[in-house]
Amino acid sequence: MPIQQRRADDFDFIMPVLIVGGGGCGLSAALSARDGGAEVLVVERDPKPWGTTSMSTGLIPAAGTPEQAAQGIEDSPALFAADIQAKARGRADPVIVDHLAAQSAETVAWLKDGHGLPLTLVDGFTYPGHSVRRMYGMPHRSGAELMAKLEESAVAAGADILTDAVVTTLYTDGEVMTGVGIERPDGSMEAIGCRALILACCGFAGNVDMVARYIPELDGAVFNGHPGNKGDAILWGLDLGAAIGDVAAYQGHGGLAVGHAVTINWPAILEGGFQVNVRGERFSDESKGYSEQAVKIIAQPDHVAWTVFDQRCYDVMTQFEDFQQAIAAGAILMGQDIAQLATACRLPVGALAASFGEAEASRATGHPDRFGRQFLTDRPMLAAPFYAVKVTGALYHTQGGLEVDRDARVLRADGTPFPNLFAGGGAARGVSGSDAAGYIAGNGLLTATTLGKIAGRVAAAQVMG
Repeated sequence: MPIQQRRADDFDFIMPVLIVGGGGCGLSAALSARDGGAEVLVVERDPKPWGTTSMSTGLIPAAGTPEQAAQGIEDSPALFAADIQAKARGRADPVIVDHLAAQSAETVAWLKDGHGLPLTLVDGFTYPGHSVRRMYGMPHRSGAELMAKLEESAVAAGADILTDAVVTTLYTDGEVMTGVGIERPDGSMEAIGCRALILACCGFAGNVDMVARYIPELDGAVFNGHPGNKGDAILWGLDLGAAIGDVAAYQGHGGLAVGHAVTINWPAILEGGFQVNVRGERFSDESKGYSEQAVKIIAQPDHVAWTVFDQRCYDVMTQFEDFQQAIAAGAILMGQDIAQLATACRLPVGALAASFGEAEASRATGHPDRFGRQFLTDRPMLAAPFYAVKVTGALYHTQGGLEVDRDARVLRADGTPFPNLFAGGGAARGVSGSDAAGYIAGNGLLTATTLGKIAGRVAAAQVMG
């Protein structure tokens, strides 16, 4: 991805704010920049702005919201930041963690009340690592649904979105970003100037060479993310002399339905379900988190596991569009008792029954099992009928990237900011620390929406001022 010198006045067409990438971060930045009165152009490589966000459940965490208070949930930015750091083992940037946690409630209110996104507080369960319920989602808990509404709102706000446009070149004048070169589907090339540039073009999970270099434990693993995750922003940043951080961090998932490419969401586990390998044996504490569970599954025979749950868990899961897709695809198997379930899944019935017994013993006694998992005593024991789905561990998106400050400005290696370069979402260093275990649910969309909001706001103020 070449970087070339080109003066700011050497463009026929100049946009005040130019955004590379039309995912959740890019469209949040576009909305924010338009709120600030700046003209905005979003350049998106795909025919439609979907991005990594479209492949998620679209859940955004926020702490200290009116909806939480109305339900008697005591939460605060300080508690949220502490939860993030506890999951990341204190390895996330404390300045950015505290700032994003403090901004999170405003972000949800801004999207909901300012731009009409029908976000509601997710009820029924608390995600691993979160002390309280603080996840907000669209009615069908779908990232595609979130993206469709973000696009609608961005267009209504007056943002221009140019699709089928791949950014091939970054133009600079010294350390000032002056524009980009794009390639269209017919092979034609165009140059677009800008006063401020926001990189919102994902991470590098779809770049096999970068994954092998930075995350060798997942070299060759299934990638279930947006194909635009090629690491462009990080590669440009390295060429510019920018600082990068936590490049070994990522969001994996231990619930990708084998043969269907559909995510089995983690409430199936949180409500009392568990996972077994092809021998019918449990092999880990599944409740620690779905991200780190990916590598544990990859280490099992045939690199697969079975997620096992009951009717109560099944009913909780039906609120997710992904689970509805899994049902329609025939990925969910059922048995009226443990023996029938074992037959349906071709698992040893004795081993599967022992795994059920182990889970029930932990729940009934209140003591952790041999893996350290404490099954919740306030949940009933799993009861027939039982369900199971074959899953594998997969890489969804990376969490490391360009170092940014509180204003989402990209930082040089010496810690000083570039004059007019911003980054957010997968292009920026996230708040998950240094590996998969640090990922807490919602980290991806926290950095996408909130850093996008901040980048658009600051970029607009800069070009308008």
